[in-house]
Amino acid sequence: MRRLDREQVRQFQQRLLRWYARHGRDLPWRRTRDPYRILVSEIMLQQTQVERVIGYYERFLRRYPTIATLAASSEPQVREAWDGLGYYARARNLHRTARQVTAEHDGVLPDDLDQMRRLPGIGRYTAGAVLSFAFGKDAAILDTNAARVLRRVFGVRARGTKARLHGRLWELAEQVTPAGRADRFNQAIMDLGATVCRARKPECPRCPVRAVCRSAPETVARIS
Repeated sequence: MRRLDREQVRQFQQRLLRWYARHGRDLPWRRTRDPYRILVSEIMLQQTQVERVIGYYERFLRRYPTIATLAASSEPQVREAWDGLGYYARARNLHRTARQVTAEHDGVLPDDLDQMRRLPGIGRYTAGAVLSFAFGKDAAILDTNAARVLRRVFGVRARGTKARLHGRLWELAEQVTPAGRADRFNQAIMDLGATVCRARKPECPRCPVRAVCRSAPETVARIS
């Protein structure tokens, strides 16, 4: 991976964070620092659109307001509370995580990356999201939206296998995530990918990082 242009990274961070301060989405899980509630939202958001998750998230937390209440429930009851959201392995893993955290961590989600990733159904992205959003840790994230933004802004080409590209994008995410501001930066890059830098019909004219994007139409024309 080529060396990053420090000024491009700085401008990207600043422009993205300024945009997020004005245009970030107001979502219920962004109004809390409770690690359990943030974990519930992140598990629900896997492979599911934000708009569909909101109602399920609020109903699920009314039924299971704490990790202890979830751990004390039975698997059929958790499955019933999840009914209609799909991908039910997520519900089983969340329930198993609640029980494991109750048994091994006194009911408190760990704030350590390695310990977090040993919990059922929690991968690198989910661990980074919980660590940054709940604990304020300098943890990077890489979901589909963030990956798209990074590929376009920094001109990452699809060379080699998908696994190799994924690894390069994770490396890039870790390099550009600003220390002390990972929580806002991670939310911002996901919002930008979801609302502006979309997979189809990206709205480049209103993109806040267009001036530093290697894939912006005027940049491509200048290089060609």
